[in-house]
Amino acid sequence: MSEISTKPYMLRAIYEWCTDSGYTPYLAVKVDSRTTVPMEYVKKGEIVLNISFGATSGLKMDNDAVRFHARFGGVSREIYVPVDNVMAIYANENGQGMAFEPVLGNDDPHGQPTDSPASSDAPPPPAPAPAATGPTLSSVPTGNPAPRETPPPGDDEPPKKGGRPTLIRIK
Repeated sequence: MSEISTKPYMLRAIYEWCTDSGYTPYLAVKVDSRTTVPMEYVKKGEIVLNISFGATSGLKMDNDAVRFHARFGGVSREIYVPVDNVMAIYANENGQGMAFEPVLGNDDPHGQPTDSPASSDAPPPPAPAPAATGPTLSSVPTGNPAPRETPPPGDDEPPKKGGRPTLIRIK
């Protein structure tokens, strides 16, 4: 029996934490042939989606995919994102959330399907260049000059509303 992935459970947990805390949950998604998103909003093979209650209709976060309807430029669009394609889920207001290791499926940029075994008589594929191993995500800067591990005593104020946070890729 194959082991069940924890990723969809973590997505649902972070989504619930965001909504319970009054934050806006966002998904960072790797776009490939299995995703159904408005391609005109895709940049560098990725898209960031607002999945808050007010921005979506019929949101379903199953173990295999995230599905919902959302408006883009006033037009309702159906969105389908396989769980494997979710790179991160985070609160837009403060950047807190969770990033996931990229999973390369059948659309592996190196042309190697990941679900078929390699032939034993074929030479091993060349090692990818360091820049081609895939991006990793770090937390979103919050505007503070240096991140703090724990807030100082008496610092119970909510995060300040400043500039819009963005995900930063570390290669």
